[in-house]
Amino acid sequence: MSYTKWQGILDSEALVVARQLDAVLPRPLYTLGLEGVRKFAASPPPPRTTPVTSVEDRTITPAPGPGGASVKIRIYQPDSSFRAGALLYIHGGGFTVGSLDGVDELCRIITKQSDCVVVSVDYRLAPENPYPAALNDVRTAYDWLRANADDLGFVPTKLAVGGDSAGGGLAASLCLDLRNSGVAQPIMQLLVCPAVDDQFNRQSWTDFKDAPLLDAETAKWFWTQYVGESASDLDELAVPFKARSLAGLAPAHVATAEIDPLRDDGEAYATALSDAGVSVRLERYSGVFHGFFTEVQTYATSRRAVLDACESLRLAFRQGLGQ
Repeated sequence: MSYTKWQGILDSEALVVARQLDAVLPRPLYTLGLEGVRKFAASPPPPRTTPVTSVEDRTITPAPGPGGASVKIRIYQPDSSFRAGALLYIHGGGFTVGSLDGVDELCRIITKQSDCVVVSVDYRLAPENPYPAALNDVRTAYDWLRANADDLGFVPTKLAVGGDSAGGGLAASLCLDLRNSGVAQPIMQLLVCPAVDDQFNRQSWTDFKDAPLLDAETAKWFWTQYVGESASDLDELAVPFKARSLAGLAPAHVATAEIDPLRDDGEAYATALSDAGVSVRLERYSGVFHGFFTEVQTYATSRRAVLDACESLRLAFRQGLGQ
């Protein structure tokens, strides 16, 4: 776990964070157990420094049917009176940790830089609420957002979805769920270091098995919390790479971190989308490790990655004009 292994590979800012992690986390995260992982993840959220017009917390209820539950969301409105569209954002955290507060500053930046409404969703966490609870909550939030577009001030055909890590995997799953149920695709899917496969066999799982923060065994442990110990017959909504076809899915912006066990899975998914005829922008960010995207007040690379994502969002909203 020593950060010294990554000297000359991590950039200077990421190396500082890796050194700090070595001091407080001398052994893999999963060895702390569920309670310990949640305690470790419960650090104070980053300061809120980006102003937006309004931030509102709401609780929404799903349509009648099995598997539904009330879902907490946070709605960010841009400064401009013009709303280019909207983004449903799904936080990461290995399906087990994470919160609205943890991505608050990120959502503010996206709101401001993309002139769009951002709705962050607080889905139920595993293992208390295993698959498909999180996906059901994300679908509830998406359906609500689409139905309330007029009240929120955006055109319903200009609705994007996105997330990081587990949230990126859930965004990919949501697009498959929408396609399979005959609902129009989002205008874009933003997949950041997404968890999209359960085989753990691409080269990055070996090369970065002891990467800072998210080592390979911890990533596998998180997955087990989500789907259970003996899950062997999971469908494509749990594991997007199991989809027989990726045709007809929303255009994708896929971002990966260089030092990340999940890197090759995300990049292979981007290739598979492209091979299926989906428009894809793939960006690999050098010198950083998993979880970098939300650390916008720590890494210059994070800020660049977020601005790149906002650029893709703005382009998607413009191209969707008049739909």
